Amino acid sequence: MTSDKRRATPVADRANQRNALAAGFLGWTLDAFDFFVLAFVLGPVAKDFRVSIPEVALALTASLATRPLGAIIFGLMADRYGRRLPLMIDILFYSGVEVLSGLAPSYRVFLILRLLYGIGMGGEWGVGASLAMESVPAKWRGVLSGLLQEGYALGYLLAAGAYYLVFPLWGWRAMFFIGGLPALLTLFIRAKVKETQAWRDSRTDWPTYGRSVLQHWRLFLYLVLLMTMMNFMSHGTQDLYPTFLQHQRHYTPRATAIITAISMVGAVAGGLAFGLYSDWRGRRRAMVTAALLGAALTPLWILPPSLSLLVPGAFLIQFMVQGAWGVIPAHINELSPSSLRGFFPGFAYQLGVLFASSIGYLEAVLGEHFNYTQSMGILAATVLLVGAVVIAMGPEAHRVSFRNADPFV
Repeated sequence: MTSDKRRATPVADRANQRNALAAGFLGWTLDAFDFFVLAFVLGPVAKDFRVSIPEVALALTASLATRPLGAIIFGLMADRYGRRLPLMIDILFYSGVEVLSGLAPSYRVFLILRLLYGIGMGGEWGVGASLAMESVPAKWRGVLSGLLQEGYALGYLLAAGAYYLVFPLWGWRAMFFIGGLPALLTLFIRAKVKETQAWRDSRTDWPTYGRSVLQHWRLFLYLVLLMTMMNFMSHGTQDLYPTFLQHQRHYTPRATAIITAISMVGAVAGGLAFGLYSDWRGRRRAMVTAALLGAALTPLWILPPSLSLLVPGAFLIQFMVQGAWGVIPAHINELSPSSLRGFFPGFAYQLGVLFASSIGYLEAVLGEHFNYTQSMGILAATVLLVGAVVIAMGPEAHRVSFRNADPFV
């Protein structure tokens, strides 16, 4: 009896690890899908609401700007009450707002709903990443971090698929309706995930929790700076890319969807490759390498005269950008204090989103006055180079145990 129980426990643990990773991955995938749906339909939404493309691009910025609020609300809940319940509430919330966005009668209502959607999006990543990273083995944390983070790229890929298949037949509103459907699948998976032992070990009272936040303020400021640069890198190369393909290069909606989908295949591959590399050579080395190679590839991404060069450029730039991003869930969860892991990584991440949220709007405005090639190319190369410096200057806690003391006390 005892022998059977011992043999069954690792099997149960492995099943829970898979479920936790699947929960975080699918939650982030669906969240990204709901966000990037708008990136493909800026023009049609602007036409229906009789506003300019930069005004609709402001709705992307609005969603990014309210994400820190979601990180606060759901991150504090996760540290106090566990990871699963806040995640279930969060995904129901953002899925509902997505459906309502498809029903918006005016631009003003649409903008308000995108502000609300940002709260839900901001709550998902930090809690989901903490749940997944606390559940998986430390030796595989990097490659599984890459898999988790590239749920974001898969969400973009699925949005491209919806744009290719749904938009030509039913228009932009139907794409938002789809965003509410997958929630039940994610909730089902999350219902099967156990709370992590790392969370149980680190539970504390609110006064102690508050002192811990103040004690680690320097680390927190660094994480905010890091995540600001990371979000400049990703949103600067992704959010306006479909608009660039349509308005600068004059590709059809279906061609735009295919090119973007290929770039997201590169993103998924890069996240896995550099995540695995970070398990071997360290988090910072992997991220700096990806960022520098991304900067070097910027001309191939934005300047090629032919489709035969543009497609490899799109694939490779996202391989590098999301290669650096794939390391992030492991890296900043390893850096974060154990008692604050539900709140600390997510809030730092979403403040970085807030500080970088203007880049899509800035690119749209500059694209209207100059062109998208100039605005996107110059900004992307700049943030990739500066991002590499910020990463290299920061700390690292490669494979630190989540059951032991905090890495920086």
